[in-house]
Amino acid sequence: MKPQAGTLSMAAGDMTGRSRLKPIGLGIAILLAPFVLFGLFLLFHEVNPLALYGSMIKSTFGDPYGFGEVLLKATPFILTGLAAALPAKAGLVNVGGEGQLAVGALFSTWFAVFYLNTMPAWLGIPLMLLAGALGGAVWAALTAVLKVKGGLNETITSLLLNYVAAFTVGFFVHGLLKDPESFNWPFSPEISAALRLPIVNGTRLHVGIVIALVLAAITWFVLAKTRLGFRIRVIGSNRFAAERAGFSINKTYFWVLIAGGMLAGIAGMIEIAGIEGRLRASTGVNYGYLGFLAAMMAWNHPLRIVLTGFVLGMISVAGNTLEISSGLPASSVHILMGLVLFFILGSGRRLKR
Repeated sequence: MKPQAGTLSMAAGDMTGRSRLKPIGLGIAILLAPFVLFGLFLLFHEVNPLALYGSMIKSTFGDPYGFGEVLLKATPFILTGLAAALPAKAGLVNVGGEGQLAVGALFSTWFAVFYLNTMPAWLGIPLMLLAGALGGAVWAALTAVLKVKGGLNETITSLLLNYVAAFTVGFFVHGLLKDPESFNWPFSPEISAALRLPIVNGTRLHVGIVIALVLAAITWFVLAKTRLGFRIRVIGSNRFAAERAGFSINKTYFWVLIAGGMLAGIAGMIEIAGIEGRLRASTGVNYGYLGFLAAMMAWNHPLRIVLTGFVLGMISVAGNTLEISSGLPASSVHILMGLVLFFILGSGRRLKR
């Protein structure tokens, strides 16, 4: 007896529905699994994971101030994540977002203190943003030149330059940029109030998050919808085919690294104009590495970096609650970040299928 056509179509529909639901279920499982494993870690230390997770959610989403803090943390993660993702599309590994952010903060502070302090906000803030982008570009240019002219591995050079950048910022805040009224503390003079980014009332949230979202959208558009983005993606996927097609490989390498440095430098400017108000040796420490983590979690997709940056921002803010509620050090939250990364990367190939 032959099966009826209606029965076959219903069975095919059921299979299609299951195939569509399977990736969704797998994605939910991937997101929940790190929290389950971290819960076991908490139980081992005699901490109630459900109560702690409840406190963490309340601290981050319970009021506008907490949610604003999450967005504040997410802003530099998104920008430094884009700084890693853009070169990655061309087949490069830029781990230098940390140093590029620091030098961007240095340049923006230098111009704000010595040249822009008397300017109105409508002119001073854009110029300060350009100064931050310039600082990040200058620092990324060191990696780019060593890559293009010297043939050095950009992963190693960008990573090592992070330490040079930290010492460079330290040199300036202990010397030329040191506030004479700092009572020997190493930080710069405070920038003018007119150069501070506007904030949302009742929170510390500033317009930097809007800048980050706009730059993420622009980066996605360039990569996905323009001829330049097509060239970048071709070089990243098959360099030899790109060479045969006449693409300028070294020129592309140079400019995507510069563009990535500019994005990270803007993150440094936002930290100065939005949060710190002055340059310190510790400004933006570890933000570049967490941005690189956000890019890896998003598989270097500019729009997904917004989501992963937000997740890392939420976990970072929740780390304070973890320390208060459980007695564990706030750095324990990095275990949760690592678990989230491993599960996303480990399941990436299966999710694509």
